[in-house]
Amino acid sequence: MSGLWWQEPFRMFQTNLRETDAGLDVEEVLDYLVEFGADTWLLSVGGILSNYPTDLDFQTRNPYLAQRASGDLVGDAVKAAGRRGIRVMGRMDFSKIDHRRAEQHPDWCFVDAAGDPQVYNGLTSVCPSGDYYQVKLFEVLDEVLDRYPVDGFFCNWMSFNEVDYSRVYRGVCHCLACTRRYAAYAPGETLPEGKDSPGYETWQRFARDVLADLTGRIRDHLAERRPEAPLVLGDRADIVFHEANNAVGRPLWHHRTSEHVSAAKSYRPEVPVLTNSVAFVDMPYRMAGEEPHHFAQYLVQAIARGANPSTYIMGTPRDNPYECLAVAGELTRFHRDHHDVYRELVPAAGTLLVRPDQFKSGATAEFQGLYLALLQRHVPFDVLPEERLGAIDLGRYGVVVLPDLGPLAPEIAPALDRYCVAGGAVVATGNSGVVAEKIQLQCLPARRRLASHDTEESVRSLHLRDNGSDSDVVPVVGRFNVVEPSPTAEIGWRALSRAPYGPPEKCHGHLELEHPGRLRAPYGQGRAVMLPWTVGRGYREVGLTAHRELVIAEVLWAGAQQVATGLPEQVEIVLGRSAAGRVIHLLNRSGDADQRFAEPLPIGPSWLELPDPDVAEVQALRAGVRLPVVDGRVKLPVTERFEALVF
Repeated sequence: MSGLWWQEPFRMFQTNLRETDAGLDVEEVLDYLVEFGADTWLLSVGGILSNYPTDLDFQTRNPYLAQRASGDLVGDAVKAAGRRGIRVMGRMDFSKIDHRRAEQHPDWCFVDAAGDPQVYNGLTSVCPSGDYYQVKLFEVLDEVLDRYPVDGFFCNWMSFNEVDYSRVYRGVCHCLACTRRYAAYAPGETLPEGKDSPGYETWQRFARDVLADLTGRIRDHLAERRPEAPLVLGDRADIVFHEANNAVGRPLWHHRTSEHVSAAKSYRPEVPVLTNSVAFVDMPYRMAGEEPHHFAQYLVQAIARGANPSTYIMGTPRDNPYECLAVAGELTRFHRDHHDVYRELVPAAGTLLVRPDQFKSGATAEFQGLYLALLQRHVPFDVLPEERLGAIDLGRYGVVVLPDLGPLAPEIAPALDRYCVAGGAVVATGNSGVVAEKIQLQCLPARRRLASHDTEESVRSLHLRDNGSDSDVVPVVGRFNVVEPSPTAEIGWRALSRAPYGPPEKCHGHLELEHPGRLRAPYGQGRAVMLPWTVGRGYREVGLTAHRELVIAEVLWAGAQQVATGLPEQVEIVLGRSAAGRVIHLLNRSGDADQRFAEPLPIGPSWLELPDPDVAEVQALRAGVRLPVVDGRVKLPVTERFEALVF
């Protein structure tokens, strides 16, 4: 359907309500949302607790609704918001039920391999395979739809709860519904007990398929009942959901929000993405607000990649006035004030970086190292999940980068070969497209793999040296494959044999070998590069710019677009297209620090060469100025947190 509200840019604010918040002042919250710049309110509606007078026996009415004269928070909120032009979306949580209902319906509940349920704070986890999700969820949606003109739904924590709120691993569900479904899905295989069990990867695919099917059924149900009410959830929903959050004890990947938004928008550019940004540090520390500079990165990275911004708090703004909400409001209003710039904003980079399948362990460091290399050297790129490689038109990109992906799905290798024949370029690192001795990708300039060094000890002391150079030497970290070059391959960066590395008196004996560290060749109308080692992991874990420059040289040889600019590597350049024209976001990453985001340092003035030489003028939205273009270049004002250029 055309004209649906969520196809336009929107801005959400979520109040994740405790049961004691049922008496909140609706008008006060709406006043706050209007000032904040939000036009959509994500409100806790039903599931674990119903914030309306439900008549369904398997739902629990919030006892604190008695604080309201109407006894109905949802009804009051929807009516008041409608008068203010604010949309209300229903947050639903079907992941748990209370003790009474768990006793009445054990067939709805998660059961571990020992036959025990998963109980946390008196609530029992529910399994998505069972009838609570498969049947009763739809009855709740119907009751809400029958009573209120809600503007959409979000289902929280709709997953197989292998991990509880305390991050304790509880294993794979063994309820009767899972047992039956899995037997049909993987005949002859036994349900694994946990992530270390044989068959766990098969079970992960099973779980993903069950959730995708359920998501599709919910979406279809809502489309039939209330087409103007979207579902916010996974890839099959109307709006793709990403929660940007922090967590105590989790290493910080500074680019997580950009990566996830890009992965969704590259797959289906026309489908809206919602980045729900958590304003507190972690669920156990929900009273402590997030560092403002950290929180700002959630929203800046989200809008630059084309997502709709959302701010998520516990309780109400009165009860939890987190310090980061000031910058959250500033950025939300910026998005509101430039509605046309963010309308239909889609990615427009010429390079595609493939994100390894979540089931493949060890490839994350390679992906992240290549991510950092491209970003820092101003090669704009989009991210695509590996499992989506066969679902998009690769012709949108000039170069596809494959970071140590290992064996490829049977249909993917031929698709990449066809892409290369037609004029595209492939840059493959590590084990990408390698199965045993076989090279799956015909475009790669190697006949076969002869041997693999893939343990820490087997690559220790292994170096690569650029042809004809005594000084250009890089260490190999992670993995190195010995491959037989094809006759057309141009070979570079030969291996030096390993030698003793201690004591110092014995540290000699490195000899140049025939083993190539880089192979290039044309293929059809395109070209391919093979780096049969984990150069990205080397950069991620060691930080040598020699690793970065090596891989960037190959990506540029393959035909990648590099933006000519005087900006330093601490500025990320994101290319997009929207209803307003070409859009370039400049993200100041100088505040990226160890396990945090600090206040970024002002950068500039500087210059940037535009991809379109015929542009006469550029509008800098944050600076609020129009910039003349001379000989294809624009002089940039100082970039503080970020800048958005429109032309």
